[in-house]
Amino acid sequence: MSFKYLKGKERKMFFNLKSIAKELNVSVSTVSRVVNNKDNVNEETRARVLELLNKYNYVPNEVARSLKNQTTNMIGIIVPDITEGFFAQIIKGADQILTENGYFLIFCDSNECEIKEKHYMELLFQKRVEALVLATVSKNTKPLRMYIDNDIPVVFIDNLPNLSESYDAVLINNAKASALAVQHLISNGHERIAIIAGSQSETTGYERLNGYIRTLKSNGIEVDEKLIKYGNYKDDSGYRCMKELIQNKRDCDFTAVYVTSEKMTLGALSAIREEGLCIPEDLAVAACDFHDKSGLIVPGITTIVQPEREIGSLTADLIIRRLKEKKFSVKETEQETAKQTILLEPGLIIKESSGTVYKR
Repeated sequence: MSFKYLKGKERKMFFNLKSIAKELNVSVSTVSRVVNNKDNVNEETRARVLELLNKYNYVPNEVARSLKNQTTNMIGIIVPDITEGFFAQIIKGADQILTENGYFLIFCDSNECEIKEKHYMELLFQKRVEALVLATVSKNTKPLRMYIDNDIPVVFIDNLPNLSESYDAVLINNAKASALAVQHLISNGHERIAIIAGSQSETTGYERLNGYIRTLKSNGIEVDEKLIKYGNYKDDSGYRCMKELIQNKRDCDFTAVYVTSEKMTLGALSAIREEGLCIPEDLAVAACDFHDKSGLIVPGITTIVQPEREIGSLTADLIIRRLKEKKFSVKETEQETAKQTILLEPGLIIKESSGTVYKR
């Protein structure tokens, strides 16, 4: 059914099923059956109803419908930065599974801001989402209570909350991710390896830094605090951290750097080139979650990769399972499965930026 766009007075008028039924002198249930494409409607009557629906550009009231059915089929997702390829691919993976099962996503970008995250959590709750996917950046777990206390499923991705209760999560082993990158640089002969780490208030940032430190120590390499810089996952923080490392290179030399997020890597690369250094001849680089499908960045960047689509699809599967468990009573189904953390393995793609074996 196609509807025309109304202007002027017609646009200001509000029409619902009741007003349309009154104008046509038919029952509201008859109009409802036409709107929902049901049988048992006289074809002539159906044509008259459709004509009036088209005339008044009638749009079904989904809020009223959801209240009646006690379901909205909406799943909320909040991520820190929708422009990062990592989160975009997770959303694609989740959306495919959810759409196939009759659900659809509403996604929000918190922009690494705790206040925005809290606002979106409240907004999605008011919109009656049936479940929430959350890559939290906040230490405050109070906003989660509205979901937990109302038995609304929540699945965490990328970063974990500080909750006393058990919860569902899908993510990679972040400590192992750093170990893969740093061990690769060590195997290429590097011992003076700097790191641009993320926020230490988030489990992702903490675990990636911890993996870096443990890998250095397990190889008998001393950890130099001067080679550890802290960013906030944005381009400008990667740029700032890299500038500080390079400008202090004379007093605290290093031959390689591991950058723990895509945006910070972009900032770091900008700083390296601005300082006139060549990759990998002057400085080897390894990254985490770096995406360059175009292949236009030369040299190519060695990077840790996550199974992003799989994270998305597994998250969607977990949500659907929780919603089914919620829909049917324990008497009708098996006991509700315990909350779980699905930990996936990271991978390493080796490209030119990490160089060949470094000659001391």
